[in-house]
Amino acid sequence: MGSEVIVELQRNSTNWANVVGEIVKIERKIFPKHESLARSFDEELRKKNSGLLYTELNGEVAGYAMYSWPSSLCASITKLAVKENYRRQGHGEALLKAAIEKCKKRKVQRISLHVDPLRSAAMTLYKKLGFQVDSLVEGYYSSDRNAYRMYLDSESD
Repeated sequence: MGSEVIVELQRNSTNWANVVGEIVKIERKIFPKHESLARSFDEELRKKNSGLLYTELNGEVAGYAMYSWPSSLCASITKLAVKENYRRQGHGEALLKAAIEKCKKRKVQRISLHVDPLRSAAMTLYKKLGFQVDSLVEGYYSSDRNAYRMYLDSESD
């Protein structure tokens, strides 16, 4: 995986604008306009109970995971994306594991996410890390694109 570093973006970070700019570029390239947070990314990240982890590889943002925890009961993985040329190298899995750990440190009981059932690589990754399908949400992405709502419960220690 080279010189991969997973970093949590801090609100007062000197490289905030650069990192958010790179993420917005990835966001625009990967997600259809109506699914993209490109226009509101900065605003989303300034919300109190949200966090963003990104993989820095050879000085560039290779991927990112965005998550939020509205309460101690639940958290959501709201975005997980890896640049095309860095896919299938373990970066998405590393980011997802790191986001899960951040949520568990906050004593969150359940982590949920939504995924297009046709994104087989994403489905495989989520299942590998223990996520289970909760339900099919019809028309989640658009009138003709559904999503699975998936969840991962924290083990009680």
